[in-house]
Amino acid sequence: MISEKNFLLIFIFSYFLYIPIISEQNDYDIVIYGGTSAGIAASIQASRMGKTVVLIEPSKRIGGLTTGGLGATDIGNKQAIGGISREFYQNIKRYYDDPNHWKWQQSMEYRDRGQTRTKEGEDAMWTFEPSAALKVYQEMIAGENIELVYEERLDRKDGVKKRGAKIVEIVMESGYSYKGKMFIDATYEGDLMAAAGVSYTVGRESNKQYGETLNGVQANDIGITLRGTVSRNSVHHNFIDKVDPYIVKGDPESGLLPFIKVGGPGVDGDGDKGIQAYCFRMTLTDVPENRIPFTKPENYEELDYELLFRNYEAAEGPIEKMYSYGDPLVPWINSAMPNRKTDTNNQKGFSTDFIGQNYDYPEASYEVREKIIECHRDYQKGLMWTLAYHPRIPQKVRDNVSKWGMCKDEYEREDGWQQQLYVREARRMISDCVMTQKHCEGYEVAIDPVGLAAYGMDSHQVQRYVDANGFVQNEGNVEASVPGPYPISYLSVVPRKEECTNLLVPVCLSASHIAFGSIRMEPVFMVLGQSAATAASLAIDNQTEIQNLDYYRLKEKLLKDKQILQ
Repeated sequence: MISEKNFLLIFIFSYFLYIPIISEQNDYDIVIYGGTSAGIAASIQASRMGKTVVLIEPSKRIGGLTTGGLGATDIGNKQAIGGISREFYQNIKRYYDDPNHWKWQQSMEYRDRGQTRTKEGEDAMWTFEPSAALKVYQEMIAGENIELVYEERLDRKDGVKKRGAKIVEIVMESGYSYKGKMFIDATYEGDLMAAAGVSYTVGRESNKQYGETLNGVQANDIGITLRGTVSRNSVHHNFIDKVDPYIVKGDPESGLLPFIKVGGPGVDGDGDKGIQAYCFRMTLTDVPENRIPFTKPENYEELDYELLFRNYEAAEGPIEKMYSYGDPLVPWINSAMPNRKTDTNNQKGFSTDFIGQNYDYPEASYEVREKIIECHRDYQKGLMWTLAYHPRIPQKVRDNVSKWGMCKDEYEREDGWQQQLYVREARRMISDCVMTQKHCEGYEVAIDPVGLAAYGMDSHQVQRYVDANGFVQNEGNVEASVPGPYPISYLSVVPRKEECTNLLVPVCLSASHIAFGSIRMEPVFMVLGQSAATAASLAIDNQTEIQNLDYYRLKEKLLKDKQILQ
């Protein structure tokens, strides 16, 4: 420890040299930045391999999207999930096997559906309340030797100290620093990766760049089945035909309604800096004692929702026949979670996705990101109030939506909203192996797998524009099947050797936009987090750079720890 006298001398010396003061240095084997699902799995694995580990979470809550509303697990194939990831879902089942955890309904009353349905005899459960996921994570961490740090944000300008291609320490905005032998960036944004000087990209590549067909601008709004047939998905994620985009209907001189891009969508297949839309995965309830009714935000602007009104007005025939599947009235996917709660997601042309309003988020300062998050929350608050109470919304819709509200018992905010925004993609590393559509479809196969992905190639809308006929359209939606689980390359989670030799990136991994749309699922992030920590631990044991690790030794350990690689 530094004595008071020496600390004073250091303070005076630092003051005149403008050197930041760090009161105490902390040394660890592995430093993990980002308490997402991937970060938690990585920290647990590092602990189990006998390593000293610190898990640094910039916010007040661990778990990322898994504890932030995404309770309807996007899976693709349950058999592809192993290791700590599967352990988490097994623990979720054990949690709900306890009758004390059913407060707002009986367990026998709960019915899940679709890919997340837990079948009789399964060892795991795939749907959950955010609070349940948080408790399970906390219990899993409590059983390990993990130092957990909250509310420390990386100094993204000068906070990564390197010696050659090796990170020595990272410094937080508070001035506190963490030294490590290995580092893992488990954030959704890739802040540590970027600050370390690792190559990355933001946005959509052109189809030409990696020989793909589903990347870049996708104005046809397509879905592709396993048999290769193409079908329009406009009824699912686009507007009813002939919705007018102008403030005064039919008058281009009056200007465009809010959130519509000036100009066309671009050339199909061309790259751009667009990012698939973000939203909050709302946790709603219809239990009166636990419900917070939707309220109109103070900065509410009715014009922001004019396209929603017009979309209903453009429907021909009975309103119930507007859409071909799901709730025919309300623009959402309202998936049932335990205790009469939901995981509510975007659906249809005007919904919870705040299309085109997130482009600056990946590279933005912390302060600007907070503003973007608040804008998304205000937009979504206004949307829910509009759907529940505005007289221009069909009565059947208002009757349906107004019975729901935010939950009193889920998040820290008094209004019942979470802080975690659904960051569907941000930065993506560029390493010696870029996962592409060819990997997803099986035309290229990684020979060094550290996990499997199995979900379809999925992109939400990227922009809203006026088509050649003068009507509003959304662009960017892609839903394309994959033939089955496929391996994710070890090289896709490690940087190029010349850029950094002791960093792993299991979330913002090296993948094209469309391949990332398949990989970017929470169970897969947990799998990759565990594999990243395994590699980091073995690299420490063998005193080698992360790129020089013997893959077969890594594979042997992954399989021993119940990871599924083929």
